[in-house]
Amino acid sequence: MSYRRLIETWKGPFGGLPPFDEVKPGDLKPAIEQALQEKRGELAAVAADPDPPTFENTLAAMERSGESLRRVLPIFWVWASTMSGPEFHAIEAEVKTLLAAFDDEVVQNAQLFARIASVYESEQALSAEQKRLAWFHHTRFVLNGAKAGGAAKERVAAINRRLAVLYTRFAQNVLADEEQQCLVIDDPAHLTGLPASMIEAAEVEAGARGLAGRWVIANTRSSMEPFLTYSPIRQLRERAYRIWSSRGDLGNENDNNAVAKEILALRAERSKLLGYESFAHWRLADTMAKTPEAAMDLMLEVWRPAAAQVEKDVAEMQEIAAREDGGFEIEPWDSRYYAERLRLARYDFDMDALKPYLQLDKIREAMFAAAERLYGYRFERFADAPVYQADVTVYEVTRGGRTIGLWYFDPYARPGKQSGAWMSEYRDQSKLKATPVLPIVSNNANFMKGRPGEPILISWNDAVTMFHEFGHALHGLTSNVSYPSLSGTNTARDFVEFPSQFHERYLETPEVLRFLTDREGRPIPPEILERLEKAKRFNQVFGTAEFLVSGIADMKLHLLAGADVDLREFERETLAELEAPPQIAMRHRIPHFAHVFSSEAYAAGYYGYLWADTLVADAIEAFEESGNLYDETLAARLRNEVLAVGNTVDPSVAYRRFRGRDPRVEALLRKRGFM
Repeated sequence: MSYRRLIETWKGPFGGLPPFDEVKPGDLKPAIEQALQEKRGELAAVAADPDPPTFENTLAAMERSGESLRRVLPIFWVWASTMSGPEFHAIEAEVKTLLAAFDDEVVQNAQLFARIASVYESEQALSAEQKRLAWFHHTRFVLNGAKAGGAAKERVAAINRRLAVLYTRFAQNVLADEEQQCLVIDDPAHLTGLPASMIEAAEVEAGARGLAGRWVIANTRSSMEPFLTYSPIRQLRERAYRIWSSRGDLGNENDNNAVAKEILALRAERSKLLGYESFAHWRLADTMAKTPEAAMDLMLEVWRPAAAQVEKDVAEMQEIAAREDGGFEIEPWDSRYYAERLRLARYDFDMDALKPYLQLDKIREAMFAAAERLYGYRFERFADAPVYQADVTVYEVTRGGRTIGLWYFDPYARPGKQSGAWMSEYRDQSKLKATPVLPIVSNNANFMKGRPGEPILISWNDAVTMFHEFGHALHGLTSNVSYPSLSGTNTARDFVEFPSQFHERYLETPEVLRFLTDREGRPIPPEILERLEKAKRFNQVFGTAEFLVSGIADMKLHLLAGADVDLREFERETLAELEAPPQIAMRHRIPHFAHVFSSEAYAAGYYGYLWADTLVADAIEAFEESGNLYDETLAARLRNEVLAVGNTVDPSVAYRRFRGRDPRVEALLRKRGFM
């Protein structure tokens, strides 16, 4: 296939479909180079337009530019996240460097910025959405150096090119350690306590690695966390924990400590060149929080009760450990196991009792059912879409008989796929053209396959994650705006997690839980549901505490303004300053903190999950006050005032339109059991 196929108009129904089945990694770079050249010419024409700047000939023209780039870039990012291999690795850093250089070229175009500023500052009669687009582009250009001096611009551009290389290296190093390191079990006795589904998956993984007759716990969160929860063998838990927590920190060719330090130094230098005290101040300038201090205040407000509750829970867990296993102090590799033991003691409830009903296919159907009940969305399998891997399935999404978008689902782990779970947008919704452009979104996960024909059983935490990522997908699918830059999930980083975390809540609703069945079609027994209801807030404290130490460390790192630090010592000092219980470790240690160091998406922004959860807790209470978590009026208001508006409205305004007031942090403390 010629590389041009990647930049040509997509063919097929629904306004065209990505030609995933025709992609060759070697075609990606020439296709992107061609697409960049086309957009370069289109933006040059906008900048050189002899007519006075107007919204239509400047901002709308910018939004119409880059069609070829919009087609090829999603394909590139799919390969980067799910199909990475030696051939792709060879071009990944080169392409990311090209993209970084092009972004700098655009924002440093003085003619183009002058026209944007003219429209932004003018008295032209614009709609609210048009004013927001003018604000968006003006803010984006200013934050990225449009007003900087010549020498500063050159240095900023050089820094961005170097960061593109470092982000790629960081991500590839983490992936390499995940693929090269795993827990191999030789003795069947060491499988004691593990769910049957995990043992089957470990056997299949061992076979795939040429280790027949043994069992392999893969170095992914969906494998390691359940192992740490259920294995009663302390030495194995410690080995597993150290394998998982040491990614990027093994002193080998994949070590990320030097990479992360250089990233931090370059971010600090660039922020100062752009007139900001630190990277954190620069990063939060256009968020809901606005300042690092506001974000840190929220994290510390929640940290104090969380840490106090951890100490209380650990004291009870320590009693169980002393009674059952002898005298030792619980360590981070023990906390999940003894938390589960404590749950059993307090509530006579073992989370593993739910697992037979948490079939992957049933969870997917439950997500569909919740979306239909809340918003009237229906998902129907569409078998004729090209896919990049045979396991990917595609669904047409309709509302009231009208197609609103497509949803791609890629649930399984494989070599070359980054760990974790995420949502991607292959095509942003927009109404720039005579025929509106439908969104195309995807959800991706890393579940281990079992034996052929056997249902894949997942953990409760993984089921929550599925609903979370599906919430992002619903956000993208619901978008109803004119301009692609403001579409779907293209919102403030500390707001974008609101819809996803909101939809997590629906997994535990009776309407969804009754939908889940075991392989014989039997629903979850009422006594299990009753115990789940009593225990559902239990152990949120450990997850909260692990998240908070990572979020606080992220913010502290990016407030250092370039100071040279030993990252391992920094982790220890941060935990000591917080007086963190020794059983608590960072959810993401710095050498594998991909949210923060494989891109800038969550850098100085990991707090955003907590900020968004403040909105979630407050929003859920609105539904609870109505007496119905599927209240039609509230669901319609959430859909129309939050999900549909993208970034056309300031997030604080969007939330007030939904809730009628600002959110209150007390709801979050109640939700997490800290009040």
